[in-house]
Amino acid sequence: MARNRVIYQSEALYVSENAGSTSVDKHEQLTRVQSANYNFTINRQDVNEFGQLARIDSIIMDAPTVGLDFTYYPTDGTNERALGFNVGGAAQFASGHLIQSSGKNFYITTAAEGSDAVGIHGENINSVIGLGNAFLTDYTLDLAVGSLPTVSVSMECANINAETGGLTGAGQISGVTLPSVDITDGTVIAGDATLPTAVKTADSEVSALRPGDVLINISALDGVTISDIDGTGTEESIHIQSASLSIPLGRSPIQRLGTRYAYARTVDFPVNATLSVSAIVNDLTARNLSDIINNADTQDVTLTLKDVDGGNAMVYTLSGCKLDSESFSSSIGSNKTVDLTFSTQIGGNNDTANGVFLNATGADAVFE
Repeated sequence: MARNRVIYQSEALYVSENAGSTSVDKHEQLTRVQSANYNFTINRQDVNEFGQLARIDSIIMDAPTVGLDFTYYPTDGTNERALGFNVGGAAQFASGHLIQSSGKNFYITTAAEGSDAVGIHGENINSVIGLGNAFLTDYTLDLAVGSLPTVSVSMECANINAETGGLTGAGQISGVTLPSVDITDGTVIAGDATLPTAVKTADSEVSALRPGDVLINISALDGVTISDIDGTGTEESIHIQSASLSIPLGRSPIQRLGTRYAYARTVDFPVNATLSVSAIVNDLTARNLSDIINNADTQDVTLTLKDVDGGNAMVYTLSGCKLDSESFSSSIGSNKTVDLTFSTQIGGNNDTANGVFLNATGADAVFE
């Protein structure tokens, strides 16, 4: 009987350590996933000639770029660790994505209709979508009143495949064809990957972080006290409604004659990480725009996400931060609001004065 539909119940999302990973311990299931979308576009060039109105051929000039976007609820940094981010705070948060590599592989497994993906072994997996050689292009953390904190991730991949049936494994999912290609010549990497069986969240794990436990400290930026948003309830506090941290890693595919694939997808530098904050205005602080213009000092901005026990689950630090813009809005029937935008540039792995850093409780190794 044909399947009626596929819903979130039957799917699980996995990531590999690198594009050539095959063993089960080199793959990790991503948790708290809320959405996953993938697509590809083929760019062709028509070939025409005198004497014939319609084209005689349509040739693929460049390898199609496969897109992957997914969102999840952040918890303790485990997903970030699996995705290749540094969550120990000693190096740049995005350091693992700033160097040349073959990328990572992603897999979306689908169990039988009506069955949860959790606990389903290989022989009962209906299909697997594989996305090969994935490179990060954007990481965005969204925080807002009334909504759970959400992370959105965008990837550019080199290949995509789909397979149905033929999978095996008790307690795991074996026989998954690698979706990755050799980025130097575009040939398919031979081999099969083994994925762990999807598991449910343990009762002891954090299910989600709450917006009420998010603290943002942007005090004394550029040598001028803008506000003190540190959760102490001081009279200088402003009431944040939403905040968004974005780390865009634009990439340029580098090609050469003799191969159909880009042999590298390098990051376009410089990379500017931005933090946008929207708040209800409370008390204003005396200051002068010229003081900001004349002051070259930079400060740190921190975003602290606490767990249910009050401990720090994830702490983002933007070092070398500058205030880019501040916009006030006031109208009849609405609260007066202020929108602030800050930015910092991502530094090298040995630069601790500039960039974005993350300390998280899930800093232990994921791939073993």
